[in-house]
Amino acid sequence: MRTSCVLHLVRHPPPQVAAGVCYGALDVPAPASPSLIAKLRAELPPGLPLWSSPQRRCRELAAALHPAPQFDERLQEMNSGAWEGRPWSDIPRAELDAWAADIANYTPPGGESPRQLQQRALAFVAELPVTEAAVLVTHAGVIRALYAHANGVELADCLDFCPAYGSWMRLVIAVDGGR
Repeated sequence: MRTSCVLHLVRHPPPQVAAGVCYGALDVPAPASPSLIAKLRAELPPGLPLWSSPQRRCRELAAALHPAPQFDERLQEMNSGAWEGRPWSDIPRAELDAWAADIANYTPPGGESPRQLQQRALAFVAELPVTEAAVLVTHAGVIRALYAHANGVELADCLDFCPAYGSWMRLVIAVDGGR
């Protein structure tokens, strides 16, 4: 029984979306520059299987990095429900206050909470059919959720952790009987 897995977590390039807009589940483009693709190819361990969020901003980078990427919806960014596509300044203050009061567990209307995102990301990792390591092309929310779990940090205490666009990190995470 596998007890841990090494994940190489890659965040997508900067998305093409207006500043100040909530875009978690929106399928917005994020073209990767040839220099970013070359940099990631040079830095990531070769020959590993690669899984990606099916959202366009990840899918296109995954296809540039691997000849046969696999896609899984559990690697998508958090669904912000009724907030999607709206400027943060247009979201009702009462909803933002409720979110601030319980940031890890609050669910925007019609969306999901960071805790729910973490649960689905961990379910993906638990079912990952590899024995040692994999590359995941995904989003800041998924990376943050896996980082919190791997480091034994309460999710609400690391919501300021935000990997840079186009960056990657190595994470050893407990899976299966290792939880």
